[in-house]
Amino acid sequence: MTAHTPYRLKSYICGAWNAGAGDGVELLDAGTGAVVATIDASGIDMAEALAFGRGSGGALQAMTFHERAEMLKALGKALNDHKAELHALSLATGATPRDGQVDIEGGIQTLFAYSGKGRRELPNTRVLVEGDHEPLSRDGSFGAQHILTPLRGVAVHINAFNFPCWGMLEKLAPTLLAGVPAIIKPASQTAYLTELMVRRIIDSGILPDGALQLVCGSVGDLLDHVTGQDVVTFTGSAATGRMLKAHPRLVAESTRFTMEADSLNACVLGPDAGPGSPEFDLFIKEVTREMTVKAGQKCTAIRRALVPRAQVQAVTGALAASLAKMGVGLPGDEATRMGALASLAQRDEVRARIRDLSAEAEIVLGNPDAVKVTSGDPEAGAFLNPVVLYCDAPGAAQAVHDVEAFGPVSTLMPYDDLDEAVALTHRGKGSLVASVFTDDPAVAEAAVIGMAPFHGRILIGNRVSAKSSTGHGAPLPNLVHGGPGRAGGGEEMGGIRGVTHFMQRTAVQGAPAMLSAVTGRWLEGAPTRADIHPFRKSVAELRIGDQLVTDTRKVTLEDVEHFAAFTGDTFYAHMDDAAAKANPFFDGRVAHGYLIVSFAAGLFVQPDPGPVLANYGVDTLRFLTPVYFGDTLGVRLTCKEINPRTNADHAEVRWDCQVTNQKDEVVAQYDVLTMVARTWPA
Repeated sequence: MTAHTPYRLKSYICGAWNAGAGDGVELLDAGTGAVVATIDASGIDMAEALAFGRGSGGALQAMTFHERAEMLKALGKALNDHKAELHALSLATGATPRDGQVDIEGGIQTLFAYSGKGRRELPNTRVLVEGDHEPLSRDGSFGAQHILTPLRGVAVHINAFNFPCWGMLEKLAPTLLAGVPAIIKPASQTAYLTELMVRRIIDSGILPDGALQLVCGSVGDLLDHVTGQDVVTFTGSAATGRMLKAHPRLVAESTRFTMEADSLNACVLGPDAGPGSPEFDLFIKEVTREMTVKAGQKCTAIRRALVPRAQVQAVTGALAASLAKMGVGLPGDEATRMGALASLAQRDEVRARIRDLSAEAEIVLGNPDAVKVTSGDPEAGAFLNPVVLYCDAPGAAQAVHDVEAFGPVSTLMPYDDLDEAVALTHRGKGSLVASVFTDDPAVAEAAVIGMAPFHGRILIGNRVSAKSSTGHGAPLPNLVHGGPGRAGGGEEMGGIRGVTHFMQRTAVQGAPAMLSAVTGRWLEGAPTRADIHPFRKSVAELRIGDQLVTDTRKVTLEDVEHFAAFTGDTFYAHMDDAAAKANPFFDGRVAHGYLIVSFAAGLFVQPDPGPVLANYGVDTLRFLTPVYFGDTLGVRLTCKEINPRTNADHAEVRWDCQVTNQKDEVVAQYDVLTMVARTWPA
């Protein structure tokens, strides 16, 4: 790509690359001003693109969660092979190599993270069972189960310019894991980097046809054609997000819409964190980092820095020293610590917002109109030095809590007590993230509980977590990314929560046999099969409902006393009859709960070598009825769920274990978890 022969970006629609029908708009290198590419999406039939995605989505829906998780893993590996060319092009966006790692490696790692979560936390099925079975009749003949299935539409992801790779992949990973195809619409200014990544994804051949489409340029009338089975997600300004959310078609079709909007995120220096404390230094480091990484163009960047009034001078001096080390220049130069904004238009926008803030705050560090660079042309490139403002009376101010300068800009605000600091964080009207730097647990408790209703995530920073902390501005795949109010009111990622956003929750009612057939999980009252011992069956032979009813065993005084002596568990209820009778739950000495579980295992285990390879856990263990000396115990063991592992020679099998006494009272109930071989010699 050169300034003389700009690359023509193409959309990937209906399985083919499409350059659009118009002349295209030029996209400039953020650091040099050279033309990088042209972009245009006119002439593309957006209704056809949606229809193609919906029609092709069956290939994803036919896959299990584990198969889709393996697909994400393969995709991450394939993109790892192209990091060098992605980083080279990323420099044109104004991002330094360090910024590029957040965007490129961060996005790829999100694929790996969701792949791992899919394999560890989801079953190898196409239907996700949610929660417990809900009995709806006394005799157990009628009940209900909540399930989740993929929507039959397309997820339309409209992304911001600041993270052209991560912004796509953090949405795409949970979407594909849910089994829903996607159309990606990157912001035009940095769409060339997204387009390159999508090209490498398509070239890999890993995704089914129609699983991923790309629109480079305007989406035109795309939103006019969405349905209630589609999903629209948006990252960007709150004003644009509100406009999209109110789109007549989205309203009429009740199309799912989630927004992650830029917000006035706050960072609080605790009242205990004075100069010289590790927390003070960490606060300065964090504010500096959030102002300069991606040139402050992060939806999670610190826009409001709240400090005890007595520390204003110390904080200002420390920030001045720290920011002075952040040389601004061409992203690829070794001396550069902060690159350029995404475009000259973006720099103009930030300067305008600084002027708005200046009505209530004074600039104490930096000059937005006099750019100093270590390399590059300060006029041709979209460079801007960090700017810190100070608002002496933030409680009476308005603009500093409403106006966001989306660049290397933060406003310093004093507070007189912690309650005031918490109240000031609320003035942002809902934010993606807040942070508090303190080593006082009482401060942390009060700050977090006070701020939580207005924030999607809160970081507590102190000396203990300093080396391992991911920092204020880093959204993580296993944590929710989103916030209330101005931040959009939505959530992204958050582990499996992000997957279920693209699925429909349905309550299914019926008889146990019918519900078991739908969910692949045995329920009380569903059919059972009792032939050979189920532990003698490989996965190829095992079926849910395979059941064993064991012989019985009497519990004696000698058993309890031997168990107590052998394990050291001499809790009074097992050893002292008078003390046990004084307990309102017991009529005298009782057997140990874990003795009951041990006896149960002795009753149901088949000791010979066979398909059962290992017991790896017990879930939902409950002791329901006390066991006394002379009680007789029996076990009913039923194959409850079979979860084959992809690319493995075994499956995870869950067994319903019910232990009863001579009165048929259930004394213990739990799930036994085993690894079972797929096949086993006859």
